[in-house]
Amino acid sequence: MEYSPPPLFKQGASARAKMMICACISIALLLFDSRVGALTVVRQVVGTVLYPLQVVAMLPRDALVGVGTYFSTLSGLEKRVRELQTQQISMAQALQQAQLTQAENAQLRKLLEAREKVPGKTMLAEILYDARDVFTRKVILNRGTQQGVTAGLPVIDNQGVVGQVTRVFPFTSEVTLLTDKEQAIPVQVLRNGLRSVAYGRGQSGNLDLRFMAPNADVVVGDILITSGIDGVYPAGLAVARVTQVENSANGMFGRVVCQPLAGIERNTQLLILTSVPELPPRPPEEDTSKPARKKKPADAAAGAQEAAPAAAAGTAPVNTPANTPANAPAAVGAAAAPATPGLRPAAPPQPLAATPSAAPAAVPVAPTPAPRATAPAATPAPAAPRETR
Repeated sequence: MEYSPPPLFKQGASARAKMMICACISIALLLFDSRVGALTVVRQVVGTVLYPLQVVAMLPRDALVGVGTYFSTLSGLEKRVRELQTQQISMAQALQQAQLTQAENAQLRKLLEAREKVPGKTMLAEILYDARDVFTRKVILNRGTQQGVTAGLPVIDNQGVVGQVTRVFPFTSEVTLLTDKEQAIPVQVLRNGLRSVAYGRGQSGNLDLRFMAPNADVVVGDILITSGIDGVYPAGLAVARVTQVENSANGMFGRVVCQPLAGIERNTQLLILTSVPELPPRPPEEDTSKPARKKKPADAAAGAQEAAPAAAAGTAPVNTPANTPANAPAAVGAAAAPATPGLRPAAPPQPLAATPSAAPAAVPVAPTPAPRATAPAATPAPAAPRETR
């Protein structure tokens, strides 16, 4: 009986032979595909059929990679957002500083232009802060006596008058604004030259023209400028614009409200007028008392001639009631000289007592010597009269 292995264990060609056959087929297919390119379609068909299987097989890996990428991207985005926010804040601050610098440069250019137009010397000052008193309109500047600032100097900007220096310290100075209740400035209407005085209204930030006639020629829109009659503010500086005019027929005065032209609430730099144009000196005040009338030379000579007999008569002996005759009063009256203007008058003669009829004979009185003919020529010239001031 012939023995043979079962079919399951039957072996064909050897494994080495099979490997060699497959290797030869593969090399042949590679050469054929590289030379002719006939297997391109087959490759595309096989890849299309196997693609869903490839996607399903790659799902777990893609899920793990996606989760890791999501969390890393989220943390990176949060960090980037924080950086951008910080950069935005810094850029906003830089933008604000640039805008502030641009505004200051524009204001300084305007101040320089106004500085060239204003007569006299000016000084640039910066506002430090407002005054502590909330009921006043005052600001503090960074210029004081060390820089040559004195009280009373006017302060302006590129649009008009701002106020006046009221107090000065070594390194700072206090400026009272025009809108303060205690501040006043003489103004005139630019259109017709009408003069008045503008007073501040306090916290309202406006000015008043007080004591104006109801029929005064002032209309809304008129520009008020400094008149210069006070000697503090130079003439021609812009002050305010008329915004309201109320004329009441029953009242004695009208009401005129004005708005300052200067940027009182918006400025950071101002100009101090350290020297104003010199005005001609004021004329001296006239004396109200009436001056004494001066004597003419002719009147002075006549008074000297009249005074000469009186001086000669003054050398005669004085009569007493005991030895004066009855006709003595007439003689004494004839000898008395009239009062001379400008000279101190002599004492008036005393009245004589009546002489009794039984009185002894009167003692003869020495006759008064007559004035010499050459007395007027020998009389010295009268002194010049003193002027009474």
